Amino acid sequence: QVQLVESGGGLVQAGGSLRLSCAASGGPFSSHAMAWFRQAPGKEREFVAAIGWNGGNTYYADSVKGRFTISRDNAKAMVYLQMSSLKPEDTAVYYCAKRRRPYRNVDYDREEEYDYWGQGTQVTVSS
Repeated sequence: QVQLVESGGGLVQAGGSLRLSCAASGGPFSSHAMAWFRQAPGKEREFVAAIGWNGGNTYYADSVKGRFTISRDNAKAMVYLQMSSLKPEDTAVYYCAKRRRPYRNVDYDREEEYDYWGQGTQVTVSS
């Protein structure tokens, strides 16, 4: 019954910013790492960012380092992705994901490590 619901996507010009949110419900949250993945049309889903179960560790794909920031609020069961200096190549559907195993601190960028996914939110960056 775990549900993840993303919001905050939209259309933005290159160089602009967006903040994505993911609301989790129906299961444990604070014991699991969370991540954002994205998928562009005709492309495979790729890792974007992850945050450890305790919020102490964050990981980013090289393509977004220095531009995106992942954070979480365990009291509210929320995960956020603050995106700045957006580029047209950031255009994709962004998905929130919950890690399968609790308290795990390795392989944050592997899609198979996550078992619950949101429906996705569209981010479109125009030139």
